[in-house]
Order: sequence, then structure tokens, then C-alpha cells
Amino acid sequence: MTSNLFSQKAAAYLRRLCVEIPARRVGSQGNRAATDLFAAAVASFGFDTQSLPFDCIDWSHDGADLAVGGATFEAFPSPYSLGCRVCAPLAVVSTPAELEAADLSSKIVLLRGDIAKEQFMPKNFPFYNPDHHRRIIYLLETKRPQAIVAATSRDLEGVGGIYPFPLFEDGDFDVPSVYMTEEEGNRLAEHADQEISLHSRATRIPATGCNVIARRGRQRHPAQGRQRHPAQGRQRHPAQGRQRHPAQGAGTQRRVVLFAHIDARLGTPGANDNASGVVALLLLAELLADSIVCNRGSLDIEIVAMNGEDYYSNPGEQQWVALNAGKFDEILLGINLDDIGYHKGGVAYSLYDCAAGMAGSIRTLFSAHQGLAEGEPWYQGDHGLFLINHVPALAVTSDLLGELMAGITHTPKDTIEIVDPAKLVTVALALRDLLLYLDRPAA
Repeated sequence: MTSNLFSQKAAAYLRRLCVEIPARRVGSQGNRAATDLFAAAVASFGFDTQSLPFDCIDWSHDGADLAVGGATFEAFPSPYSLGCRVCAPLAVVSTPAELEAADLSSKIVLLRGDIAKEQFMPKNFPFYNPDHHRRIIYLLETKRPQAIVAATSRDLEGVGGIYPFPLFEDGDFDVPSVYMTEEEGNRLAEHADQEISLHSRATRIPATGCNVIARRGRQRHPAQGRQRHPAQGRQRHPAQGRQRHPAQGAGTQRRVVLFAHIDARLGTPGANDNASGVVALLLLAELLADSIVCNRGSLDIEIVAMNGEDYYSNPGEQQWVALNAGKFDEILLGINLDDIGYHKGGVAYSLYDCAAGMAGSIRTLFSAHQGLAEGEPWYQGDHGLFLINHVPALAVTSDLLGELMAGITHTPKDTIEIVDPAKLVTVALALRDLLLYLDRPAA
């Protein structure tokens, strides 16, 4: 199939994921439609495919009303927050020290300034949770305000281009909360100690989602054979064992694992973030199906539509890590695709803990693909799962990721019109070349 036809196929996948499917937030009907689409497509290309379910919550809201006397204020329910209808005096808190000293019982608290400068990690988030975040959550839960109003500015590294951003995005945190702009917060602070009314119409909805894990390897015909649980097999410390050439290892299970998160944040079509990565994996699966030399060596290929990167508890990531406990030393290379299709600039790859031989091979193979160049490392994606488990990793994104984060990522602006399908084809072709190189028979 020509690159032009693959670009057309990429554009069709993007339209399906971002336009025909209305939303891909975890737990939603659209999210389930997206994972069903991915599972059916990769199965049709000869991969053994599993859709592994997990429990989660969906969430809906119908806005919020906030008033003091005759004055009204614009506020938005915090994602995954409980709703509320309360009237109480307003306490204003700007620093952690003020929070430590405050009496918030039977009050509504306005958080603004220094204490509201960055989004708090969810209370049960397993991969990163700084002590100062945990302390503030603890204080808010023990001081028991009736509700929280957060006045925020921008947190580009944490939440992208959203303004204002929700200070809390946590289905495990049960103090009802809303958020507003800094300007509205300044107005509201003038009413400290006065009684205010807040009605937030928000609802948590029990739901399910799933990861889709597709495998293809030397142990079986691509479309046949029993399914293996990824947590089976002999355990070995990552630093043990003799070093071998990437193409060697007959009789030794070796995997290359490829991620793209399939979910999208609330309120965005998620075209770059991350339908672009998902589509590249679908193109790659088809390219591998068309390759008559695929799996002639010793390599297992695992393609994962990861579900939950933009969700407060990362359920898909937690599930995949648990399934692979004791098996990370089998992974020769982990690859993560995220925000790869931005129509401006080029596509950038970065390497993490790769041995010199592996890094050199990747650079040589990728240099043959125009528009794909080595860029700066970044750590805000699912390749972090490989790094914390001592697995060499390759991450692919836009070389203008900063521009995306500043004004597009996680916003309604992230539409298919700013994705170049040809870039997704380039990434898929480069990854095919890399996988076939790693899968070549031992000399």
C-alpha cells in the first residue's frame, strides 16, 4: 500500500476517533467505542487481542451557580467532584501555612494564590505524589469545609493550555469543589466571612473501561494459539543475565512493547493527544501484517492501547504494571507515542537508558525517514512506566510539544484539522523498520 493510501487511512481513523466518536474520556460510551474499534482492527491484522476490563467512574455535570448577596460568579464543577448545594461563610486561604491555621468547619473555602498554583495530584495516585500535595489534601479532609472554590491561573506542565484549570481532578477526593479564574477569585475574596451560596450540579457514575493488548510473536501463528497472561514466566532481575545482540536470544522470550493512550481528557476531541499515537499503532499493525518477514526471529511484539493517561487514577497504567510484575526484564525496548501528529514542526524521538548499540541502530534507521529527528527528553508520558521499571525506552512526540502544551493540549482546540496524517505514516514506517531489524534472525 502506498504512503498516500496510508495517509488516507490515517485521516479516516482520526475522523472516526475524534468526530464520529464524541468523547473518549475513561468510562464513557465513546471510550468503549474507541477501544472496541482498536481491538477489532488489530485483530483483523493477525494479532492475538485481549480487552482487559477495569472499574472506573464516568462523570457528568450541568454547571454551577455561586452567589454572594446580589453578586454572581462564574465557576465550574471540578472534574470527578461530588456535587453540592450549600450556604456557608467564606474563608479565604492563600498559602499552606494559612491552611494549617484555618478553621474551616462549616465554611466554604476559597483557595487562591500560592496554594492554587499547580494542580494537586489525586490522593491515591500511585506513580508520583509529592508530600506537600498529600499534606494539603489531608488538611482539607480533616478540616472538613462544606465545599472548596479554587481560583487558578495556568499550569502548563501539569494540565496544558486549560485556563482556568481545575485544582482538583480526583474521584477519590470527596470534598465538593469548583474552580474559577484568578480574576473571579479576586472578586470573590472581597466577600471573606460573608455567607455565600454554591450549587454544583455534578454526578459520579459507576462505569468500566479496558486496555487493549495485542500480541504477535514467534511462539504461534499470528492468528492462532492460546492466549498468555503477561505476568507468567520466569522472574529475573533486570541487571542479571549476559548481554546479547538485539537479534539473538533463541529460546529466550523478548518483547518490544508499544504504547499509545487511547483516552482523551474531558472537554477535548484529543486529536493530537492522543488519537495521533493510536492511529500510528493501527497503521503499524497493518504494516506488520503485510510484511512477509515479520516474526522470523525471536521477537514478541505487544501493542497496547493504554486507557487512562489523562484520567485521575491511571487505571490502565496500573493494570498493565500489575500484569507485568516480575516480567519487565523480558522487555527489550518500550516505545511510547503521544502527540505525534501536530501539523507544525517535525516529529521528535528521544531515547532513555538505551545501550549504545540499540541507540545507534535506532538513530540510523530513523535517519532514513524525513521529518523524524532526535529531540529533547520529556517525562510526562506513559514511557515513564518503562523507566521506573528499568526498561530501555523510546518516546515519540512533536518537536513543538511546548507549543501544544501552552495552548492546545487538553482543550477543544485539539481537533483533527491540526493533525497531519502523513506524519503518522512516517512514524509507523519508521517503527516497522525498527521492529523488523530487531526481529531479524541471529547471525
